[in-house]
Amino acid sequence: MPTGRVKWYDTAKGYGFVTSDEGGDVFLPKAALPAGVTDLKGGQRIEFGVVESRRGSQAMSVRLLEAPPSVAEARRRPADELHGLVEDMIKVLEAKVQPDLQRGRFPDRKTAQKVAQLVHAVARELEV
Repeated sequence: MPTGRVKWYDTAKGYGFVTSDEGGDVFLPKAALPAGVTDLKGGQRIEFGVVESRRGSQAMSVRLLEAPPSVAEARRRPADELHGLVEDMIKVLEAKVQPDLQRGRFPDRKTAQKVAQLVHAVARELEV
């Protein structure tokens, strides 16, 4: 079976194109995707059958050869660096938020917004 890389795939339109390792582009319809797969990413390697139709080559019976490349995972910080970020966040919470909360008050709006941005940023780093 031929192999290639997904050139592009549009989930909303239900089709895309594969650049075959043998050369040339092959039409990739939604119906050719394996069960449970609804989207493909550009650059993802696949194996597929080819059927010649009136409109040219068309991929059939697609099989995924590798997971799609993840930009987020490639940019993910190392665990020891995240450890330092979490430690710093805890220090900020202890110094800026906890004293006011112990006195029965909420932090002022400006401090609360900065701390919230910090917490959200650390959460995004952990979610990847």
